[in-house]
Amino acid sequence: MKELGSNAAILNEVKQPGKKMLFFSADWCSDCRFIKPAMPEIEKDFSDYEFIAVDRDKNLEVAQDMGVFGIPSFIAFNDGKETGRFVNKDRKTKQQVEDFINGLH
Repeated sequence: MKELGSNAAILNEVKQPGKKMLFFSADWCSDCRFIKPAMPEIEKDFSDYEFIAVDRDKNLEVAQDMGVFGIPSFIAFNDGKETGRFVNKDRKTKQQVEDFINGLH
């Protein structure tokens, strides 16, 4: 999973060609820690997406701009346009994340 440090780098990356999946989380978030072990397998299963980790606390500006107030959350982009979001404060299972991504195709 790619990690970009600055708000500007994240915003620039989602404008690039191809499919991107932003994964918003934070170290203190127990629901984020719950889904993190499943992320490598999810990334492998959906290799057509480039997964980008966004630390909600370090990148608060991006989270606010994109309306992400609950974590863990996912926002999908294709060629710079948002194609879907799974954004809420609820714990997410591997199956729920996969169902969300499958629904984007």
